[in-house]
Formats: sequence, C-alpha cells, structure tokens
Amino acid sequence: MKKYIYPILFLSICIASLQCTKNSDSSFMATTGQGGSLARFAIAGNYLYTVDHEKLHVFNISDPANPVAKATVPIGFEIETIYPFKDKLFIGSTSVVHIFSITNPEQPQKLSTAISPAVLRRCDPVVAKDTVAFATLRTNTDCGGLQSILAVYDIKDITNPVQKFAYRVAEPYGLGYKDDALYVCDKDGLLVFDIKKPYELKQVGSLKDGSYVDVIPYNNTLICWVRAGVILYDISNPFTPQLITKIN
Repeated sequence: MKKYIYPILFLSICIASLQCTKNSDSSFMATTGQGGSLARFAIAGNYLYTVDHEKLHVFNISDPANPVAKATVPIGFEIETIYPFKDKLFIGSTSVVHIFSITNPEQPQKLSTAISPAVLRRCDPVVAKDTVAFATLRTNTDCGGLQSILAVYDIKDITNPVQKFAYRVAEPYGLGYKDDALYVCDKDGLLVFDIKKPYELKQVGSLKDGSYVDVIPYNNTLICWVRAGVILYDISNPFTPQLITKIN
C-alpha cells in the first residue's frame, strides 16, 4: 500500500483544494473534496481523519496552518483505506470493513463491521452510496485468499451490514461511482457497472487505456490513476466515459 499513498495524496489534495474553494461554509458532515478509494486520509468539514495500520487519528483543521490532534481510536489490524460518506467513515482492512459514526466528529464511534463470507483474507477498498456499500476484495499476492470479487453490502441497518451480492473479477483495485455508474479498476482494464439495481449489478463496459489503480469521479470528470500516470475521462454520460487526455 505504501507505494500507492503519494499519487493518491496528490490527487486528493488537488480535488480537496478545488472543493474547499467552492464549499468553504460547509458543515462538518459534508466531506471536503473527493479522495480515491485507496486513500489513507479523509476530510469532513473541519476535521481530518487518517489511518495507520491499526488506528484512526482525528485532527481539527479549523486553522489549516495549525492542525490540532484530538483523538486516536484503535481499529484493528492491517488497516488500509478510509472513505467518508455523510456522517460515516468506511475503513477497509485486509480482512473486514469497519464502519464508524462521526456524528461527534472528535470522537468517532464504531457502529459495525462488514464481512464477506466468500473471502477470508483480501484487500478492501470500499465506497458507499445511499444504503449500499461496494468493496473490491482482491486476493492476490500480499492479500492472500483464493477468489477476487466485487462485493455489495446492504447497509440500511448500519449496525448490521450484510453482503447481498458478489461479482467475480480478476484482480480489482480502487473504485468510485457517479450516479448509477460504478467504475472498478481491474488488472484487465477499467470496468463500468450499472448499479441501478445494486444487488443485480451488471457490467456494461470496459476501458483498456492503461493499468488502472484508483479513480476519483469529480463532477463530469473521471480522474484515473494508472501505473504510467493519470488519465482523464469526460463522464457527462457516466456509462460511456470519453477520453480527454493522458498525463504521463
């Protein structure tokens, strides 16, 4: 994961800077900017949340020049990613997805753990939309396991997330969505899914312009981190991304 941090950090800070300019008066519940699903930090309003391999760290950034550490919360082992959604944090590890409430932004409270019964050990980037969460469960190399899947969790009852669907993929990495289109980075390309019916999701396309690692949908642009650099797509029509440019 360490080799992924700096490109994701760069992209996320760029997006966050743009969004901060637009939403300087947003409440703490509103996520500031848009990070990728492999990110190890997230900003919600006046708070920065970061994860290391075992803990969640909370900083007040009301004064960005003087961040103040507020709390350190034990999570578990082999923590990899963090994704903010409304007043929740979805934190992926190599074994489960932990879900925390940030209703009290300085004291995150654990609500539940999402577990995939099909895969005992894997890497877990995760994103959430409405009452559904999506996670790519990669089981190659360091992640162990035997089967890689795109898992879909029912999170209507946030205290009891349940996996309701699994779609087999080759070697998935990061993911993101715009409207009803879900983009999944896979060793075979960027996969595009229709998630109007999330428990019956269907692959509707794929792109082969690079070796995709993570994506950030931002307005009508899909920012893709690929191993050779960055690719930008126009997603005015979310299901048919159109190449804008490649940055090597």
